[in-house]
Amino acid sequence: MNVLLVEDDPVLTDGLSRVLNSHGFTVHTVNNGNDALSQRFNAAVLVLDIGLPGIDGFEVLRRMRAAGNNTPVLLLTARDTIPDRVHGLELGADDYLVKPFATPELVARIKALIRRSAPQPAQLTVGGLSLDNATKRADIDGRKIELSLREWTVLEYLMQHASRVVSKQQIIDAVLPWGEDFTINAVEVYVSRIRLKIADSGVAIRTIRGFGYMLEKSEA
Repeated sequence: MNVLLVEDDPVLTDGLSRVLNSHGFTVHTVNNGNDALSQRFNAAVLVLDIGLPGIDGFEVLRRMRAAGNNTPVLLLTARDTIPDRVHGLELGADDYLVKPFATPELVARIKALIRRSAPQPAQLTVGGLSLDNATKRADIDGRKIELSLREWTVLEYLMQHASRVVSKQQIIDAVLPWGEDFTINAVEVYVSRIRLKIADSGVAIRTIRGFGYMLEKSEA
């Protein structure tokens, strides 16, 4: 997978490039906004520093989206304020990391953006349970069930990985952008709520001790 890294700190650029290369990414780097906008590098994810010389990261993002470029964008910034996060989100950013950050978190967020940007099936079905992505409708054998946004995203991720074990951290990384305050305990709460709502669907969410959860068809 290709990653375009736009960062003006040469030491940070070198370090991040080495880390991403070690995880199998092909990394192309530029150190200013003008060069970022002129790139024809086919990137799966753009890692974009806000504090660039000349054209800053916000303006790069604004121009990209105005031009119809929908490449997933992960913003890097030293500014951890709500107005900055909101501004970036309104401009079309997909995720946000505040410096300093742990490189494993950067890698996890890039992988999550790639997963989220992949084409999704119009409908997911396991047992009697189905999720329709076009209408955002959840059904059990044709009967609609009500899910909150977070319940939907957690259940969708579990259904996408049906019959496989997923960790609580994988759920957090995959479904929640922008570093929202969503803890391991919160995952447990939402899984508990979902279990109650899908109890008669022929589908169960098993707890795999020490590993996470597995969604699968219930035994008859």
